[in-house]
Amino acid sequence: MDAEDSAECSFCLIAQGRSEAEVVFESSENVAFLPLNPATLGHTLVVPRKHVRDLWDLESGSAKSLMESTLRVAHGLRIALKPQGLNLINSSGSAATQTVFHLHMHLVPRWDGDRVGDIWPPKRPLADAAREQLASEVREGVEVAVRLNLPS
Repeated sequence: MDAEDSAECSFCLIAQGRSEAEVVFESSENVAFLPLNPATLGHTLVVPRKHVRDLWDLESGSAKSLMESTLRVAHGLRIALKPQGLNLINSSGSAATQTVFHLHMHLVPRWDGDRVGDIWPPKRPLADAAREQLASEVREGVEVAVRLNLPS
């Protein structure tokens, strides 16, 4: 979705107060609300008010604000619901199951035996040589990101 399409974005409409949602936290830059189809009791979304497509399009200053809001909501969930754990999930791109193309952080309170279950696939260790090669490629990618002055 391009910036001009943000007028049709369901999360933009919520952030602008033009669509109803159960809002649990607001700041000048972010809003947190309960999704229509929660994974668990207390599942909450934190979104920037400004339309940002995904994590890769987020600017540094907005990243700081988004994480501060996310942390505040996480503490609120812990106080209110006393979960045994919490998953913080961001999906960027359709391959990662992003369905609303407005950046959002899922805060998913967790309890032993909840309906979410284990989110990690079975363990399959990576061979040492493959892990070393992968680490080298990722380090190089990070160096390129730094040279390109991408947000940090």
